[in-house]
Amino acid sequence: MTPPVRIIVGLGNPGASYAATRHNVGFAVLDALAAELGAAWRADKAHRAQVTTGNGVLLVKPQTYMNDSGESVGALARYFKCEPHQVLVVYDDIALPIGALRLRERGSAGGHNGMKSIIAHLGTEAFPRLRVGIGSHGSGSLIGHVLGRFSEQEREAILPAENAAVQAIMTLLSRGFSAAATEFNTRKKSQLPLGG
Repeated sequence: MTPPVRIIVGLGNPGASYAATRHNVGFAVLDALAAELGAAWRADKAHRAQVTTGNGVLLVKPQTYMNDSGESVGALARYFKCEPHQVLVVYDDIALPIGALRLRERGSAGGHNGMKSIIAHLGTEAFPRLRVGIGSHGSGSLIGHVLGRFSEQEREAILPAENAAVQAIMTLLSRGFSAAATEFNTRKKSQLPLGG
């Protein structure tokens, strides 16, 4: 039997200037999850993170910048003696349509610098992740896209996705990874029209 998830990490960049950007979807999901669990964030300066606990798991928002997320995640995993497969990471993915969710038990970084850092610090790609689609940048700047904010139309797709991500995590915790993946990986289509 797969050991239960003990740490759930949401990726983002700290600071008001990055709030509500596409790259901070992981933070948004963790904030919604903490609210669902009635948990309050506190600073963990030793591990450079905002942390809280709920439902028997540690919720983490690294307060390094995105590219150094693994420093915080790796240190917390070692401190709490968690194996990599007990760490779930929630993050944005430009390869998925806006609002799509994908739960996977392992995988590459897919060009995501936060995930590259976590893989380096955990020493493996074999840890679960929940990817939240933010849509492609098309012919525009990748950095401008991920650090930009959602349009009003995009918000109509991403807000339900963030709520669905919370429910996916709750399902994973209560019924296991396979049940959560079966239910929530079916959200394959963007809620936006083509070209939106």
